[in-house]
Amino acid sequence: MVAFLAVAGASCSVARAPAAPPPQIPTIVAPTSYTRPPVMVDRPLPDDCEVVVPAEQMNTALGQKLPGEPKLIVGVPQASVGRTGKIDCYYGIPDGKPLGAAVVVVGLAAYVDEATAKNRVTESVDAERQDGATVSEIDVGKQKGTLVATKDERLVMGSLGKTTFVVRAKSGVLPDDKLGPVLASLAFQSMTVPTS
Repeated sequence: MVAFLAVAGASCSVARAPAAPPPQIPTIVAPTSYTRPPVMVDRPLPDDCEVVVPAEQMNTALGQKLPGEPKLIVGVPQASVGRTGKIDCYYGIPDGKPLGAAVVVVGLAAYVDEATAKNRVTESVDAERQDGATVSEIDVGKQKGTLVATKDERLVMGSLGKTTFVVRAKSGVLPDDKLGPVLASLAFQSMTVPTS
């Protein structure tokens, strides 16, 4: 009996572990500014390729640094087809080579109204199909565009409001399963107002 009490007394004299500190409550700081996600808009035609698709963004999208600087060509209005303005941005032109050597071309054109813009895209797609191109639908942001695969190029084209967009790249720049989505993302960018 005495031994039992001694053991019982010994077990009662064990020091208690210190109490755990109170849990830390995270401080939640409200953001000081809200950044809106980019949205495609029918905007006036830009006058600079850096506003259409910045060269750095083009390089990132393709996963490679393209040679040369982007070149802007401003087209003239063409009343016979209802076109009020046109620009083309050429990316990846090696030094001393012509515009046709560009790896990627982004073109925007403005028309007198939405119906005319849509009709121009339909006509262009039909002409490519008659020349043997493969045509399929692709998402361009929340819009629908058309992916066209020809022997030498891949194109994504479509319209938003009075503006048409076309992004074309030489076949083989990227594997086809990657190139279509990349071109669609560049088309989306071309119709997006920069946020700053």
